Amino acid sequence: MTIASMTGFAREAGTTGPTHWAWELKSVNGRGLEVRVRVPTGLDSVGEEARALVQKRLGRGTCHLTLTLSRTEAAPRVRINEALLASLAEAVTRVPMPLGITLPSVDGLMGVRGVVEVEEETGDDEEALRRDLAAAALQLVEALAEGRRAEGRALTEIVGGQLAAMADLVEAAEACPARRPEAVKARLAAQVAALMEVATFDPARLHQEAVLLATRADVREEIDRLRAHLAAARELLAAGGAVGRRLDFLAQELGREANTLCAKANDVALSRIGLDLKAVVEQFREQVQNIE
Repeated sequence: MTIASMTGFAREAGTTGPTHWAWELKSVNGRGLEVRVRVPTGLDSVGEEARALVQKRLGRGTCHLTLTLSRTEAAPRVRINEALLASLAEAVTRVPMPLGITLPSVDGLMGVRGVVEVEEETGDDEEALRRDLAAAALQLVEALAEGRRAEGRALTEIVGGQLAAMADLVEAAEACPARRPEAVKARLAAQVAALMEVATFDPARLHQEAVLLATRADVREEIDRLRAHLAAARELLAAGGAVGRRLDFLAQELGREANTLCAKANDVALSRIGLDLKAVVEQFREQVQNIE
């Protein structure tokens, strides 16, 4: 199963009789799933059916579903009542005309009410319109879901690269020469010597404080937790599905550990690694906030 983005857009349009219609569906980031529907008056049931399709298909995101309609001018349809016209023509030939009065012409007969009928194309096939709108709504939701999956595949590559970069920085912190016991011992010895030059301290007490400082400066726990969080993030990415919230939580935890590592770092090289790690974690967090 692949991951999906929460952003996307889809459009389906068509014509039913004299009615042109267009569905549009767009989604953006959201904490949960919210579907806002706008349809013309009288088509509320169609809108609710489309809303149900979105809720069934998507897991997260703020979605805006809109239906617009427009009608074309229908061309009138002319129908001649041939039976009535023939009956009139026959009748006028049987009736004797007074002197000076001619028989009516065809155009005169067609002027008689009922001979020529003009019918307007109503296009009131509402059932056909509803069927077309329902079918298009299904295609619309599927198109949006596919677009979100396509963007999700791109996000997978980006986020995977960021996880790899973070893992490299964690290993660099692990291998940093400043973390070696002899380096820590040398730094503390230099600090103790500097203090002894300006004041007199109890050697035993000073030794205890030095040990405490060395313990506090150790970033072993932070490195272990960073590795654990990165492994969990890779597993979620491989599993796919709606994992955006859990990845966002892991991004927060990664940021917390990176901050602690920087705070404990008592060396320029280790501090730089910590700052680089914080930068990548922030980029990672921005990306996972787009994941469903």
